Amino acid sequence: MKAQLVSESVYCLHADVCTSDLFEGIWPIPKGVSLNAYIVKGEKIALIDLVRDWTGAPRQFQDCLSSLGLSFSQIDYLILNHLEPDHTGWLREFREQNPHAEILATQKGCNLLKSFYRIEDGLCPVKDGDTLDLGGGRVLNFFETPNIHWPETMVTWDAASGTLFPCDAFGSFGALGERVFDDEFNESEHAVFEEECLRYYANIVSSFSTFVEKAVQKLNGLAIKCIAPSHGMVWRRDPPKIIDRYLKYASWAKGPAEKHIAVIWGSMYGNTEAGVQAVIRGIEKEGVPYTSRRVPDENISWVLADAYRSSALVLAMPTYEYAMFPPMSYVLDMFRRKHLYGKKVLRIGSWGWVGGAKKDYEAAIESLKWESLESCEWPGCPSEADLQTLEKRGQELARMVKGL
Repeated sequence: MKAQLVSESVYCLHADVCTSDLFEGIWPIPKGVSLNAYIVKGEKIALIDLVRDWTGAPRQFQDCLSSLGLSFSQIDYLILNHLEPDHTGWLREFREQNPHAEILATQKGCNLLKSFYRIEDGLCPVKDGDTLDLGGGRVLNFFETPNIHWPETMVTWDAASGTLFPCDAFGSFGALGERVFDDEFNESEHAVFEEECLRYYANIVSSFSTFVEKAVQKLNGLAIKCIAPSHGMVWRRDPPKIIDRYLKYASWAKGPAEKHIAVIWGSMYGNTEAGVQAVIRGIEKEGVPYTSRRVPDENISWVLADAYRSSALVLAMPTYEYAMFPPMSYVLDMFRRKHLYGKKVLRIGSWGWVGGAKKDYEAAIESLKWESLESCEWPGCPSEADLQTLEKRGQELARMVKGL
């Protein structure tokens, strides 16, 4: 693997992680994920962000450095925009190879360095508007962008090349291979990465959408020619595209989102499933696009992505031991954690000897500010009348979406 030239004296160090491990211990990455760091050269050398020892990523970085005739021991400054361990986990090993590099992070970042890695020497806290002069006319600027998605985050700006280094902001799931730039991928490949970008945002960033909007507003005056995140492709041809995409995703946090319905359901013995199919028939009559995800068969990562992009939800669950079907209870807990506000929602489900899911459900969604249609429940197998009612409810929900 060779370092990729971003612009004069700016290089991308790239590693692909392809593994069955879960990102953050939660999210599957079947298409992998990229880890990017960047070299900026003046009279001195800065490394922006690092890596964890994940499927040999440090070795891939070393190969990239070797292609530039460099090693980790020659780095003068290590800039850490974000302290999450996928960008810092190899820090102790870096320190062993290079005990002299000055480490720059926000004050909160420096505090995390002390607690995560017990490193206290050679730290340089930076704040909004501070600069680092590398010599030779190369000056880096720092802007604090808290809560994207940790409170210590910042971005680094290289005015000489017009490159923004935002770490996790403007990132995506998906390994890149030998290519790293947006102009090296065709339309169909971009479509795949867009889906992975949505899933990344819904899983990782969605709770902090207000801070995404604040950060974009703060950086609005910069003449950005390239966006170089630490996950995903480097945007040198069309950097406004990824900014606009993130702003669109951020706007969905307040609703409405796309004219789309996410049908999310669980069923024990097929009775709730029969109700789901009736609702779907109603949605199809109105011609509104939808996706259907069964839990726990399908991972919450994709459930969240579908729900986040959709203006309306169908949530279907049987009563299980006087409460919600447990996998659906987990889904709703994730919706609460990720702040899925402002949705139009239809809840349905069957019960056996007695109900109980409705009361449990209503307590779980109390904080989510949803516009709820009347819940539809039935004992055992749905009757023909139940199925007709469910189909009408599906049509009603679809019409609400069409009216947005």
